[in-house]
Amino acid sequence: MWPSRRIQDLLGIELPIIQAPMAGPVSAEMVITVSEAGGLGSLPCAMLTPEQARTELGIIRQRTSRPINVNFFCHRPAQPDPAREQAWRERLQPYYTELGLDPATPAASTNRTPFDSAMCDVVAEFAPEVVSFHFGLPEKPLLDRVRASGTRILSSATTVEEARWLEREGCDAVIAQGYEAGGHRGMFLSDDIAGQAGTMALVPQIVDAVQVPVIAAGGIADGRGIVAAFALGAAAVQLGTAYLFCPEAKVGPAHRAALRNARDDRTVLTNVFTGRPARGIVNRIVREVGPMSGLAPAFPMAAGALAPLRASAEAAGSGDFTPLWSGQAAALGREMPAGELTRQLAADALAQWQRGQPAA
Repeated sequence: MWPSRRIQDLLGIELPIIQAPMAGPVSAEMVITVSEAGGLGSLPCAMLTPEQARTELGIIRQRTSRPINVNFFCHRPAQPDPAREQAWRERLQPYYTELGLDPATPAASTNRTPFDSAMCDVVAEFAPEVVSFHFGLPEKPLLDRVRASGTRILSSATTVEEARWLEREGCDAVIAQGYEAGGHRGMFLSDDIAGQAGTMALVPQIVDAVQVPVIAAGGIADGRGIVAAFALGAAAVQLGTAYLFCPEAKVGPAHRAALRNARDDRTVLTNVFTGRPARGIVNRIVREVGPMSGLAPAFPMAAGALAPLRASAEAAGSGDFTPLWSGQAAALGREMPAGELTRQLAADALAQWQRGQPAA
């Protein structure tokens, strides 16, 4: 009944719906419930140690035998830049003073590491059905080891050029991430966000440029968006912000409140939280320091100096210094369990699609 079954057949899933691997908010519980509902649950490992990833995957494998996706960052580690880091500290100093914090407090660990041999060992041990990457792909020896485990490999593209590169490097499918998407841009061949295309323009151009299936991501939050993605040639969709409304999402009170009050014009691309452009809801730090700041250290170093401010503000019930990641379609979000949301999205999309078909 779906216009295309390329992704279902490739990944062994029932529904062409992928829950985005959002580092921080996504729990093992969400992965399990989405996969059990017939979609593809995705575990983000960018902020986990290998042992933490093993623990999460152990929980998941105990409770579902359905296909899962395990996601990793593959950025190049930033080189230390003491002068820039000091300038960033000085820019944030008034906030430290306001909150009664010592500006000389050592920066917290940024805890965002690229895919390496230790994580590759985890992949080999658990052999997930799908492994996805953000910010390109890892080095060939690591990628070859991943492929040898029998998994399917996905990665994000923000341009046609990136999609072609991913296909040449052996990706089984490409995630076309449009400008509307929440969280970090997956760009890796360029760092210029000014020209990034929206989902509606990007998806059909990538579909025309590559032979592998294309997964649409960005600004999709209901059945209408799914139907539109398929009409543009996508074989599946990846949704992130829609799943942040679910009770399984590890989202703090300030972030959840911001999502409930989201508007189409209240998100921006900002680098103030990590040093890399990511879409989130505007809050105090974004408004006063960003959205884009030339002082922010390279990814992911900017996060370290912000961590004490975030912890202090959140303890007082404020989201002034919290990354409120969100895409542009947050206002379409619905609060329901992740499994129920997955099935509802599929049902709504099929109903929309069938209404649009001519009578037999």
